[in-house]
Amino acid sequence: MGADEPIIRTPLIIDGEERYTEDTFEVYDPAQTDRIVGTASAATAAEATEAVSAAYAAWPGWSALAPSDRVKSVIAALEELTGDAEERTDILVSENGKVRFECGIDLHVFVGRFHQAAEFAGLLDEPERLSGPPFETTISHVPLGVVTIIIPFNWPLAILAASLPYALMAGNTVVVKPPPTTPLSVVLTLKHVAASLPHGVLNVVTGRDAEVGGPLVEDPRVKKVCFTGSVNGGRQIMRMATANLAKVTLELGGNDPAIVLDDAELDEAAFGRLAMGAFLTTGQVCMAMKRLYVPRSRFSEVVDGLRSALSATRVGPGLSEDVTMGPLNSARQRDFVATLRDEAKGAGADVVELGSYADGVDPAVGNYMLPSLVLNPVRDSRIVTEEQFGPALPIIAYDDEEDAIGQANDTWSGLCSSVWSSDDEHGAAVAARLRTGVTFYNNHNAPAVDERAPFGGFNQSGIGRELGREGLLEFCQTHVVSMPST
Repeated sequence: MGADEPIIRTPLIIDGEERYTEDTFEVYDPAQTDRIVGTASAATAAEATEAVSAAYAAWPGWSALAPSDRVKSVIAALEELTGDAEERTDILVSENGKVRFECGIDLHVFVGRFHQAAEFAGLLDEPERLSGPPFETTISHVPLGVVTIIIPFNWPLAILAASLPYALMAGNTVVVKPPPTTPLSVVLTLKHVAASLPHGVLNVVTGRDAEVGGPLVEDPRVKKVCFTGSVNGGRQIMRMATANLAKVTLELGGNDPAIVLDDAELDEAAFGRLAMGAFLTTGQVCMAMKRLYVPRSRFSEVVDGLRSALSATRVGPGLSEDVTMGPLNSARQRDFVATLRDEAKGAGADVVELGSYADGVDPAVGNYMLPSLVLNPVRDSRIVTEEQFGPALPIIAYDDEEDAIGQANDTWSGLCSSVWSSDDEHGAAVAARLRTGVTFYNNHNAPAVDERAPFGGFNQSGIGRELGREGLLEFCQTHVVSMPST
């Protein structure tokens, strides 16, 4: 398919209507950056406001349903997703860049998180009662109203499903804004779900941030905004949300540390998990390992183990069967990661590039980088202090466990961390001291997430929680009715 032959065109979804706009924006393939994958409709500010209006009009009827009835409707809406799953997987590969296996998992997690949310929704069926005297008090959790959900490019469907099913099952109506670089698979997925729900319950608006951002966040009818993205993006959303004092859930960046303790048992499987922890989705995961602290006495062992684990990496287009790592989603991000890596090298760190490009791959054609290990960079180098969000892992030797814990906690972020040990008691004691929303043990990154538990960050990594009981209640207000006891 040529650059002038876009194969897909996606609409807005407003009040149950699929609406194709005259104004569109092009979506490009990160593996071949001059290739257009498709075009997405570009909403005007007025159309974004229409989507909020549709959600607002649908809210009274949707919120009045019993929670169990909403759950049945939402789960039933998933039934139409199986027919074109393979096609949507390939589209996600083409617009996102990650390998096909990961894109298939993205779609699978989307559905799985709906079913997981359904298990928690029963919490809303029965209010809590406090018996008197002097009062008989009922505590209920009621829906907020209209919710806007803004999602990133890297795992768009899985991340969306950390909030969307919880919002819907809690009785809210929703407007989703897909990411501008990977909107196609999201719209094609959500149009199935929206078509099976009452009109206006689920709306989808694609468009330019400057045009649609204001209406989707600042409209006084919007009661909550969920945003996953960069710290700067989260700050902007928070500023905008102050216009109507909307609640916010912000899942932002992370500079996630991992600490290998001196008693860790590191076999081939463990090194595979370490490599996956840092390099899943070409390193473009908010919860990925961004800094690895290793006892100096075991530094060579860890570096050699990661060399071995990464040596077979094949970088190329995500649809190629022999490829294990795709391109970065944007040239801008690739260049940023390369800059951090090269700055560290210039300051004295050793840089080890690993793996190889797949046959026929021209790195100049796509947003490609080989995975690299950055060995013992200086502590204040940007590859240590900033989130690289790409395939370059700094490995830092330490002599004292207290110092490693201190370095791990000395950061602006606080999303995830990990501890690697063969002594569960020792590992748990170190884990308890790490200032992050989630700490993994002998594992790291998305496959280690317990879907039943709340997820979110400390510090500048975010506000609020998604998933689990807490994630459900984030989409509710607490209503107390207090009456005199008889």
